[in-house]
Amino acid sequence: MRVLVAGATGAVGRQLVPRLEAAGHEVVGISRRGPRPVDVLDAGAVERAVAEAAPDAVVHQLTDLGGADGAANNRVRVEGTRHLVDAARAAGVRRIVAQSISWAYAPGDGPADESVPLDATDEPPRARIVAGVRALETTVAELPEAVVLRYGILYGPGTWYAPGGAVAAALAGDAEARFLGSTAADASVSSFVHVADAADAAVRALAWPSGAYNVVDDEPAPAHAWLPHLARALGVPAPARTEGRVPWARGALNARARGLGWAPARPSWRTGFVDQGA
Repeated sequence: MRVLVAGATGAVGRQLVPRLEAAGHEVVGISRRGPRPVDVLDAGAVERAVAEAAPDAVVHQLTDLGGADGAANNRVRVEGTRHLVDAARAAGVRRIVAQSISWAYAPGDGPADESVPLDATDEPPRARIVAGVRALETTVAELPEAVVLRYGILYGPGTWYAPGGAVAAALAGDAEARFLGSTAADASVSSFVHVADAADAAVRALAWPSGAYNVVDDEPAPAHAWLPHLARALGVPAPARTEGRVPWARGALNARARGLGWAPARPSWRTGFVDQGA
């Protein structure tokens, strides 16, 4: 299969391209940087790139997280996805696999599966984040064969959670550290996934039925459990435990993806944080 990877130089994209090639696919990668620079916010440039690649499928791994600018990342989710889907349709592409997130679900008790609706909150900034996710997922669903991968919090090489990354700086007290997240060691629950496991799921998803899939490890956990463990792995101070829980921070379940043969090589952040890879 000829596969266009949009976001080929990102944290997941760098893991994904060699895995696709190893699986026998012909890969064309585009990104803002690298040998095929394309601005996803430029509709004409995206249309030309997709037409030139003439792919059988598109894998959408586009984000804008480097500057910890939530508005910029949301624009990629909304406008960038729109341009990519329009270009894919114009090129006759039927199948798309797109990166989404597993922490946009409505509040509730216990980890969420894919039957839980997205959060209907109107409270900023979460309302903007969820609106961007909803726009991304709705837009990719316009193609006949659309798979949405709702990743857990990504860690591993090239992510905020890697050694020397933004989270380590924030935990170490760097006042200038830019990080769109929380370092409160409370009862708010998160699900993680290593970037290599996310990439493995994206390769497999080229053959999955249309729909949404949580791509997370096997152990949703409260921040007061995983944050001290992460801090030790990063060699930085752990924050003191606090009370409370953000209602929507509930984690997610991966049974649907597991049922199609995917399983995380790092089933828990407990071992994954220590061995993030290079």
